[in-house]
Amino acid sequence: MPESLQQFFEARRQSVRKAREFATRVLDGWGLTSRTEDIRLCVSELATNAVLHGTARGHGFLVRLDIDDNCVRLEVHDSRRQQPVVREPTATDISGRGLTLVAALSDEWGVRDRTPLGKIIWSCFKTADDATQSMSPPVPNHYDRPLEVR
Repeated sequence: MPESLQQFFEARRQSVRKAREFATRVLDGWGLTSRTEDIRLCVSELATNAVLHGTARGHGFLVRLDIDDNCVRLEVHDSRRQQPVVREPTATDISGRGLTLVAALSDEWGVRDRTPLGKIIWSCFKTADDATQSMSPPVPNHYDRPLEVR
């Protein structure tokens, strides 16, 4: 059964922490543990972008979380239509990795216009209940390959 919760935040740096705490409370309330850290990090990155780049003077931002049978959808609504740009920062850059992290941690993400103004940056995280995950076989990685015997 789909469920949705949202909260509005002022465009202040302290709101990033509050947005992350909101997401933690919501995810805990839903009993979700499998993707919590990925979602929390994406909330931090998108809320930071909203505060620094996405809110017009006098406007804040909204964080919305939706859950259905197999997906959590995160949305961050802000008041500027300016489309975000995924950057390729150098090793010495101290910023510019937020959307790269969102793309890496989420299963899907995108941007759409918001009416009457602004945009929505969204990301989806496929989930499975903990019982199902613990019963499924581990995903193989390069360390699971058998050694060649010569």
